[in-house]
Amino acid sequence: MRLIRTLVALMISGPLLATAGCGLGPFAPPPPPPPPAPAIVVPVVPAYVHADLIGGRAARVKKARAAGIRPLTNIDAWDYVQRQEIELRRQTAGTGVDVIRSGELLLLRLPASGTFDVGSSEIKPQALSTVSEIGMTLKTFNRSLVDVLGHTDATGTPASNLALSQKRAESVARQLRARGVSAARIATRGFGANHPISDNVTEAGRALNRRVEIKVVPLR
Repeated sequence: MRLIRTLVALMISGPLLATAGCGLGPFAPPPPPPPPAPAIVVPVVPAYVHADLIGGRAARVKKARAAGIRPLTNIDAWDYVQRQEIELRRQTAGTGVDVIRSGELLLLRLPASGTFDVGSSEIKPQALSTVSEIGMTLKTFNRSLVDVLGHTDATGTPASNLALSQKRAESVARQLRARGVSAARIATRGFGANHPISDNVTEAGRALNRRVEIKVVPLR
């Protein structure tokens, strides 16, 4: 009888022990949660970029039309911007230039550290090819208006920062015109240190604030 009870106990406890050994028993801890997905950082177009075109849209459109540039229809504009964006992203890949889109607006952000020497408004030789390629694309997609916006960090005086940012914007615009972009499509403005996109305390933040931006909107 004792032997029978022992065999029955083994028959009952055997599967439980095997299950517990596999970590699947009723008292096994739950599996750990999966790691969180990495955050996707999408660059945001600052509010000042959404302001009216330099000189006003109506005056800019009139000037472009007088130069023989045909406006786009509302139906055609979206596809036009889409194709232009694809080409600009292809050309600037790996150069440090950010291509940001907001609706029908495209913003190309050129870091000043890779484009200009400190205190200079002359485009570095290694950056000339990038600006030139951007100009060639803007020449191809010529039914658009272009604002070139210069920015500095806050280390200098307001007057010197404003002057430097304007000169850098004009240098980029000059190179775009040299690649065949009509002067009737381009306007420039220097903002100095008035529109930072990062802090002005750390060198990394100041480097982000030193930049030139090319704003492109469809002509319609």
